[in-house]
Amino acid sequence: MDTKGRLIAGSHNRNEFVLINADEVGRVTCVKELSGQICQICGDEIEITVDGEPFVACNECAFPICRPCYEYERREGNQACPQCKTRFKRIKGSPRVDGDEDEDEFDDLDNEFEAMLSSRFNTGHAASNASGFATPSELDLNPEIPLLTYGQEDDGISAEKHALIIPPFMNRAKRIHPMPFSDTASSVSLPPRPMDSKKDLAVYGYGTVAWKDRMEEWRKRQNDKLQMVKHQGDGAADVDDPDLPKMDEGRQPLSRKLPIPSSKISPYRMVILFRLVILGLFFHYRILHPVNDAYALWLTSIICEIWFAVSWIFDQFPKWFPIERETYLDRLSLRYEKEGKPSELAPVDVFVSTVDPLKEPPLITANTVLSILAVDYPVDKVACYVSDDGAAMLTFEALSETSEFARKWVPFCKKFSIEPRAPEWYFAQKVDYLKDKVHPTFVRERRAMKRDYEEFKIRINGLVSMAQKVPEEGWTMQDGTPWPGNNVRDHPGMIQVFLGQNGVRDLEGNELPRLVYVSREKRPGFDHHKKAGAMNALIRVSAVVTNAPYLLNVDCDHYINNSKALRESMCFMMDPTSGKKICYVQFPQRFDGIDRHDRYSNRNVVFFDINMKGLDGIQGPIYVGTGCVFRRRALYGHDAPTKKKPPGKTCNCLPKWCCCCFGSRKKKSKGKTKKSRKMKEASTQIHALENIEGVEGIDSEKTSLMPQIKFEKKFGQSPVFIASTLVEEGGVPRGATSASLLKEAIHVISCGYEDKTEWGKEVGWIYGSVTEDILTGFKMHCHGWRSVYCMPKRPAFKGSAPINLSDRLHQVLRWALGSVEILFSKHCPIWYGYGCGLKPLERFSYINSVVYPLTSIPLVAYCTLPAVCLLTGKFIVPEISNYASILFMLMFLSIAVTSVLEIQWGGVAIDDFWRNEQFWVIGGVSAHLFALFQGLLKVLAGVNTNFTVTSKGGDDGEYAELYLFKWTTLLIPPLTLLIFNIIGVVVGISDAISNGYESWGPLFGRLFFAIWVILHLYPFLKGMMGKQSNVPTILIVWSILLASILSLLWVRVNPFLDRGGIVLEPCGLDCD
Repeated sequence: MDTKGRLIAGSHNRNEFVLINADEVGRVTCVKELSGQICQICGDEIEITVDGEPFVACNECAFPICRPCYEYERREGNQACPQCKTRFKRIKGSPRVDGDEDEDEFDDLDNEFEAMLSSRFNTGHAASNASGFATPSELDLNPEIPLLTYGQEDDGISAEKHALIIPPFMNRAKRIHPMPFSDTASSVSLPPRPMDSKKDLAVYGYGTVAWKDRMEEWRKRQNDKLQMVKHQGDGAADVDDPDLPKMDEGRQPLSRKLPIPSSKISPYRMVILFRLVILGLFFHYRILHPVNDAYALWLTSIICEIWFAVSWIFDQFPKWFPIERETYLDRLSLRYEKEGKPSELAPVDVFVSTVDPLKEPPLITANTVLSILAVDYPVDKVACYVSDDGAAMLTFEALSETSEFARKWVPFCKKFSIEPRAPEWYFAQKVDYLKDKVHPTFVRERRAMKRDYEEFKIRINGLVSMAQKVPEEGWTMQDGTPWPGNNVRDHPGMIQVFLGQNGVRDLEGNELPRLVYVSREKRPGFDHHKKAGAMNALIRVSAVVTNAPYLLNVDCDHYINNSKALRESMCFMMDPTSGKKICYVQFPQRFDGIDRHDRYSNRNVVFFDINMKGLDGIQGPIYVGTGCVFRRRALYGHDAPTKKKPPGKTCNCLPKWCCCCFGSRKKKSKGKTKKSRKMKEASTQIHALENIEGVEGIDSEKTSLMPQIKFEKKFGQSPVFIASTLVEEGGVPRGATSASLLKEAIHVISCGYEDKTEWGKEVGWIYGSVTEDILTGFKMHCHGWRSVYCMPKRPAFKGSAPINLSDRLHQVLRWALGSVEILFSKHCPIWYGYGCGLKPLERFSYINSVVYPLTSIPLVAYCTLPAVCLLTGKFIVPEISNYASILFMLMFLSIAVTSVLEIQWGGVAIDDFWRNEQFWVIGGVSAHLFALFQGLLKVLAGVNTNFTVTSKGGDDGEYAELYLFKWTTLLIPPLTLLIFNIIGVVVGISDAISNGYESWGPLFGRLFFAIWVILHLYPFLKGMMGKQSNVPTILIVWSILLASILSLLWVRVNPFLDRGGIVLEPCGLDCD
């Protein structure tokens, strides 16, 4: 080999053999191939073992890696092969690292010690000489090898002490070996050679090659030449390129967890524990120091405070492990959208539910549908199903107009990549719509599209206006046929496919996603189960028509704000490592049209940005009813897949009759066998299909595992639907004709289809509560599934929220009523689901979600106590000592610090946090209280309550409904408490004025208590007063308070009243 005048340096430990450029000291150039194989990490040759074979680091794929790189990867890297990701096993003679305890194949302590000793000798860490390097006397050298320093003498070093240059062994001229130790007499004995610390080590031929630096250079070279493996098959021309990256990014995880930084979460946990200790001391003091002259008030306050503490524990500890998540959409595309091949992304069926087009305007539903049709996802993988549970012809006609407008809107969205893709909200944006737009025709086409949308709105508004007056004979269709849904309570099932068939394409000739209108059959005498029943009908009809393996559920007012929302969810669902156990991906709810101050806490950011992050670190967030992507198999009631654990180690140290090993192991194995057999029978998904006609592609071996009648009892008597449940990856069974599919689609939405089946009990959306979302998610978690919380930077979905006080309270009433129904049902998380896959902290969260309406009773009592104390002059706490003062201060301080730390790691604004606290009190003393009594009436007396659809926002102007006052009985309790506490404050202050200076001290505690209640009810007071012209509400409130106080003060100091001084008598003189 020609060195071209450059110095050759070598290293024992790293098996390095490099050329150093003599012109530039420290510049290293690796020698190309010296032997048959080159390390794919550092570029050095791979050593030959003592057996004469090349060194092999990975026994799975034999990826070429030299021993130094292998040792470094095990010691400081990820301990896995770069190509197949298999963990490196310890090779004989290699030092042990963390994780090697389970590998008992090698036990070579002697060789390991020698390797470590050799490494120390040759790296200079434990040499026997003063310089830290192995002396020549320790090496088996040829005495004819000269001592050179770049081929010339160095003035600072004597001739006999020049750098030692070690060439390859003569008998293996093209191979590099570790230098063996030798005790033979032929060894050359040379004196140790001193080194000048001021000179660079390169002058001496040592230390010029840093393995880490070379590794970084290699990585940089890989990044510079980075070419994603394009999966072009085995015949790719550049597969053998040594510089091609071996770690294809398309094979990397599609998402990752981002734990909350320890600097934020550790103090938070410490404060929670500190608060628990203070809480214990607080109750110890309160219980041992009763107020004898106000025993009833004291006892009431103690009971309320104990319940508040229990409720706080159920709410607090599920937030112990909060996490965030990050997705990699580019990796998803690399993995499932290969160049030159059809997309392999999974199909998704999207469900949109609506009931009353007068409360849920058709224009809002149309915008939601348009945003779904224009989503950034392969068009042949998306199908939109609209459930019209009111069988309204207005909804049907509006959907027909929407399908026609979609032929213009969808290509416009995809051509210019606009966001959001709901036209109403896109054109209403107050932003620079030309930002990042470079297409020359964008402005012209945008103007034309806006004009088309305004014409579309006119047509929809015309339909709404016409629907206000229903003809006496009912509606008729264009061909004169009566509309089948004229009788809302008695009509047949209806299905209409608007897009996705019959060659209907957009204006540019591209295919459009499928759009299907569905209205399930309704007949008198059947329980249709409201929204949950409608969603289950959509599950069945979509399984017959498209049968996508994943489902997206949105309300009619929740449009897709982020066109990549489906891709975000697929990063979790289609992840090959962790996606199999995920039942659904929940997105946070975000809203448009809410006032800047969010008076009634419509955004609910504390729940979505704090509580849900905490649940994601346990078993996943709860299902909140919309903006959720489901796995269809999980909705069918199957158990989550379980990993097969490797057989455990057996105890060989004791005989078989050992009671502490053998007996227990035998009992455990029997128990596990029974349990696994039971789980397998419960989660079997493959059943007999002997009676299915016209359906092919079903494995005959699978059809013998469950009797046909058992399958029909679970899923119903539709053979096509039963066949669809067997197709794990989705798709309609082969051989099914369109006529048979249409027939079965009508069959599965018939009103009696669910009779004597497990629909609503174990399959689909679960019945038994108006908040079917909590029950459905709870059942999935009980089956061992986990859910995921996805919060992309751009909100995935946005909806409309009721912004006036009455509608907001009715919405909270419905949620609380659903929780009460679950509380008194068999599915209550307090006693249901033990021994299954539900984790304890997840159960805490579900318990908190169903018992929170019970807090209304102690909350009403606690908000009444301040006024009672002010009116009676008594208090719930005796005279406070120094110890009690410190205890109360620490209690309030811990509450404040906990809130501040939650705000910090949750990213919630302090005003949003305060609004949430205020509405917790407002809703607790009104809607939650009514829900509790209504729930008790329903459970005990059978008095049913009607489901009220929350009105969605219309076009009445910005925040027009905020000041709209609607009287409802829900307003009575908070209004009573507010007036009661205001009177208490006035009476307390007047009493203190009358009694003198000494009475002001005890008054402050009572006043603080009452003002706390008034401040929490302040948004309610603003809602009651409505909108004043240029007069702030706070000014009116304080004017009333100050007027009352000043009036009382005037009465106190009025000089015309007798104060018990000198008695004046008439003198009897006539002054005239």
